[in-house]
Amino acid sequence: MARLPVSNRDGRRDGEGAGPIAGALATAVILAPVWLVAAVAIRATSPGPILFRQQRMGRDGRRFTMLKFRTMVDGADAQRDALRELSEPDALFKISDDPRITSVGRFLRRASIDELPQLVNVLKGDMSLVGPRPLPLDDDSLVKGWQRRRLLMNPGITGLWQIFGSSRIPLDEMVKIDYLYGTNWSLWLDVKILLRTVPHVVGRRGL
Repeated sequence: MARLPVSNRDGRRDGEGAGPIAGALATAVILAPVWLVAAVAIRATSPGPILFRQQRMGRDGRRFTMLKFRTMVDGADAQRDALRELSEPDALFKISDDPRITSVGRFLRRASIDELPQLVNVLKGDMSLVGPRPLPLDDDSLVKGWQRRRLLMNPGITGLWQIFGSSRIPLDEMVKIDYLYGTNWSLWLDVKILLRTVPHVVGRRGL
């Protein structure tokens, strides 16, 4: 079995260096106006906090609070169990026409703007720009045995799972993708994933 790359104590993979930190900082600065517009739109159209915080499973089984722009009504996460029967089959929790999503939130999701606050998670060392998808704790509890080797790497804002279909991919397929990513990891692979993420996001917006 191929060996997954070793993570350093600060959460980066061998040879990765400070690239994700510099990339996250540069992206955050460049997109600062987008952050501001998104925050104002959320505050003006829906009562509740601007940011959505959720516990996710990170590297080495360490929990962390992942940040996103709030795209649903306040308290939506508490309604998750009640809506579970509406989730699409053979996928992680996903409702095609989720009634909890706000009008502004729908646009933020299509444009992937809701993911921008995760750049803060990258700066904190909880995440990387590219890596396995950070799963909510209840979804992570379904990952067993060798599949948990995905936790040897920092989770990413984007990854092969994003390019291949994101949350519509069945869990078993997602962890296989994560394993293949880990065994074949290189800086060039991360660069290619980042480059492929751009047209994927643009395509979701229908541009």
